[in-house]
Amino acid sequence: MEGLIKVSACLESPQSLEDLQYYFNAYGELRHTITNKPFVYNYYKNEHERNHKRYRILGDMITLHVYEVLEKECKLERITIPIDACDEEPKSFFFTSKEILSRQTNLFVLLQDSGVIRAGQWGQKVIFHHSLAKGTQIPYIKAALKDNGSIIVLNPNDNFVEMKEETQTMVKKEEEFCSPETRGASDLFRTQKKLTVPKRCCSSPEEHTSYVWDQFISRSAAKNVSFIAHGYGGLVFMDLLCKKSKEVMSKVSAVAFIDSRHHAQHQAKTEPEIQNWIRSHCRSWVLSTKPLDRPTGSLRKLDCPKVSAGTENHELAPSITLQSVFRFLSRSSKSQRRAVSSPHTMVTRSTTRNKSL
Repeated sequence: MEGLIKVSACLESPQSLEDLQYYFNAYGELRHTITNKPFVYNYYKNEHERNHKRYRILGDMITLHVYEVLEKECKLERITIPIDACDEEPKSFFFTSKEILSRQTNLFVLLQDSGVIRAGQWGQKVIFHHSLAKGTQIPYIKAALKDNGSIIVLNPNDNFVEMKEETQTMVKKEEEFCSPETRGASDLFRTQKKLTVPKRCCSSPEEHTSYVWDQFISRSAAKNVSFIAHGYGGLVFMDLLCKKSKEVMSKVSAVAFIDSRHHAQHQAKTEPEIQNWIRSHCRSWVLSTKPLDRPTGSLRKLDCPKVSAGTENHELAPSITLQSVFRFLSRSSKSQRRAVSSPHTMVTRSTTRNKSL
């Protein structure tokens, strides 16, 4: 009887996947600890609200599990932002390789879609129903770290902190830390029992990405910076490109868009220099029934080349395109190095003859 009470308490107030009677097997698949069966949403019959709560809590536990893998297995550091935050201020964070600012190597920046997904994830539904390998950024991170590369794993959807409504004096204090655009906005997010306070420098995916760019990416010693952007992440990168065009175009060697929601024709329609850069440095993998890497769609003047992602599933697209994406990024970084190191003088017969004398 005591054992049943303990299990019930764990299910009502879980602290880990094990408390919810789930674990990841050797293949990274989510399995029930007792039945060893895949995840089932309708765990409680005819109780939608209870099932949804369980799904949401399990999603939070998966997020914590992914964070643990990033730190322990991938050896990444968790960086708290804003870097000048005081103890009481709501904070966000992202993950990065060690000594990111001083390493002169290839730097890869991962920028995921919008929604509940946090750092290290491409799609939570895929983690539930497929595996960690298909739903998380872990395979991308390991590929980036191979051959001494560096990585930044952004966390663009961690924008707010929930607080109890009775702590209104705390909210007033938090407003001091908000950016001019979000200061005083806490009233807009007020609910019956909770109020939501935006995190300074991270109140939106665009603000988060811009802050990490200013404080870390732009200051890094990386020889080549590559972005991999999925879904809404593509729109966020385009926002960064348009706002900081000269910095980004001089620092970034390649961008891989995966089923991206960006629209180059609208976001960069007045800047011919940006349009030319997009065509030369970017490639977009789009959902299609065609085999992977087949040209698809019309080559619009204001956009980059488009190829098939080899699937029509948005959340599976990153895992399917992984090898293709890194081939493109590798070729782009090599081309960038050749362009920088190649002499501007023309090789002629006379110069060749003089060198041999």
